[in-house]
Amino acid sequence: MDDVTRATEHKSNPAGHTGPVMDVRDLRTQFFTDEGVVRAVDGVSFQVGTGETLGIVGESGSGKTVAALSLMRLLDEPARIASGQILFQGRDIVKMTPDELRALRGAGIAMVFQDPMTSLNPVLKIARQLAETMLVHGMLNEQQALERSVSLLGRMGITAPQRAIDSYPHQFSGGMRQRVMLAMGFSNEPALLIADEPTTALDVTIQAQILDLLAELNRDFGTAIVLISHDLGVIASVCSRVIVMYGGEVVEEGPTQKILSDPRHPYTWALINAVPRIDRHVPGEKRLVTIDGTPPDPINFPAGCRFAARCPFKIERCTQHPDLVELMPGRKSRCWVTQDGKPLPPPATRLAAPILPAEAKVSAAPKSVPAPMLQLRGVVKHFPLPKDTFFGKQRVVHAVDGVDLDVAKGETVGLVGESGCGKSTLARVIARIHTPTAGSIKFDGHEIAEASQSEIRPLRRRMQMVFQDPYASLNPRMTVSQILSEPLRFHDMTPAGAATMARVHELLDVVGLSRKAADRYPHEFSGGQRQRISIARALSVKPDFIIGDEPISALDVNIQAQIINLMIDLQEKFGLTYLIIAHDLAVVRHISDRIVVLYLGRIAEIAPAEALFDAPLHPYTRYLISAVPIPDADVERGRKRLPLTGEPPSTIDPPSGCRFRTRCPIAKSVCAEVVPPVVEHKPGHFAACHFAGEF
Repeated sequence: MDDVTRATEHKSNPAGHTGPVMDVRDLRTQFFTDEGVVRAVDGVSFQVGTGETLGIVGESGSGKTVAALSLMRLLDEPARIASGQILFQGRDIVKMTPDELRALRGAGIAMVFQDPMTSLNPVLKIARQLAETMLVHGMLNEQQALERSVSLLGRMGITAPQRAIDSYPHQFSGGMRQRVMLAMGFSNEPALLIADEPTTALDVTIQAQILDLLAELNRDFGTAIVLISHDLGVIASVCSRVIVMYGGEVVEEGPTQKILSDPRHPYTWALINAVPRIDRHVPGEKRLVTIDGTPPDPINFPAGCRFAARCPFKIERCTQHPDLVELMPGRKSRCWVTQDGKPLPPPATRLAAPILPAEAKVSAAPKSVPAPMLQLRGVVKHFPLPKDTFFGKQRVVHAVDGVDLDVAKGETVGLVGESGCGKSTLARVIARIHTPTAGSIKFDGHEIAEASQSEIRPLRRRMQMVFQDPYASLNPRMTVSQILSEPLRFHDMTPAGAATMARVHELLDVVGLSRKAADRYPHEFSGGQRQRISIARALSVKPDFIIGDEPISALDVNIQAQIINLMIDLQEKFGLTYLIIAHDLAVVRHISDRIVVLYLGRIAEIAPAEALFDAPLHPYTRYLISAVPIPDADVERGRKRLPLTGEPPSTIDPPSGCRFRTRCPIAKSVCAEVVPPVVEHKPGHFAACHFAGEF
């Protein structure tokens, strides 16, 4: 590494300090509200060694993020650190002055947040924002900071860093923006980096690159990392040790391999068994293990074990609050059941009973029917861009470029691919939110590609969409009752008054929400509850076909499992047809009958879910599957991953021939000259590759 890249000799520990880089002792962070004191972090203790990567997992509301923000004193009123110590290299952060904190943040400790756009200034170029983090600590002059910024971007895997440095954040993809944040975090070579859900909204290939980058920088810089994530596969891939939080406290701690293979707390056990795995899928078994109930109220925690109300193993002694005790060297657990050293058994059945009674369910429609519910032929969607000059050439974004697809009644089809491959655009074209540029779209035999709004309105009742961010698609000024009754009034499906309210209550029952929720507003619910409201709204008009655009991507493991089970229950009861878009391939395999792989607006592969994962034919599909992390540290670190390098080509000027050829290891001259057709190589298994199955 050159002198500019290592502008200053970093010391992970100051002279005389030989202990852990971070030592948290009995930390208690509280929010003082009108309703009472919220004990968000309630007596948390842990250590992070020099060069160690520590994972923190748990549901939303368990205290993970509040604990991380407390480490840097980034919380404002009404939050306060009520007691405890946060020792960084022997110095107590709780007692630091504002000037000492400013010197510490960015230099000694850095943080990477979940959404990089909340941390990057949209009106400033990347060069200024990266250099500022080094200049403010006075370690480099302006020229050195600029040179180091270019070097860091190159180290983070950004192509043409000299050009990228002069770009604005909005000109980067989500993965590239997260790399800029990592470059910013490592710019002063801190002793500790805190990463709060850094890969949640990224597709699997970018996520794999970010995780590899974290491991590489941890190894080369010797920086300790605290990684917060609800994805146990991510934790297994990177972390050497993990702590599990629930109800504001640590309930289990130990080496990652031991925790994931032999959990000693029922909460950890339930989280692990709620995760779908691509390497252990049972054909035909779609439902996941879920944890019944909700996390405890942090204003009024129960006197005994905080997980007891949801625990399938609870005993009489659970009415007393257990301590975090050492079960064996390096292993701690806060559970009365496992203090005798015995492991927890494997799950025999799901923890949560089905929402719908068995007698109410009907078998789904057969998968192969003469007339499909949805039929696409040659669907194209281009977005024209403004001309550079008056006489300039008209440029267009080739978002979707010639898609043929059939979806049978009662079938679940998964749609996967990297960000920017056209998944969401295709979904919006099918729902006629966008008008296709060309092609045919038949919904239950009705041609809707060029239908007017008045013609398509009656069909919209039968075709509903659930969006990725439920909060952005729910009107914050309307109650749940108003949100659910609006589609009913719009489609003249129920008379006003008692009948409408009865339908609202019925919908809340179906999605597993209390009827009291009808009078509340969206901001009063958790993310998983808001997504249930979105599903209830989609169901309100009794549709036949539902499009889910990343409906579970940002949800916790348990909430994700609950939503998946809910969708399966609803499909069995109402015979629904699903088109599910997701970047989590393990979830897609678990829920789908068939999977469509999209790349740069074109179909790369279509196959039954099992066939696609057992024997993928397209190189791109193999890369996607290889990038999925497995929540088993031994398996994850022992398998060979295929690194997919580079960013997808521009959709404004896509490559000739096969669009994957610029990143494909087996591409030949024919790939640049001839567009590969979508060919059926096996019954029901199609691929668009000149050399299908050869990689």
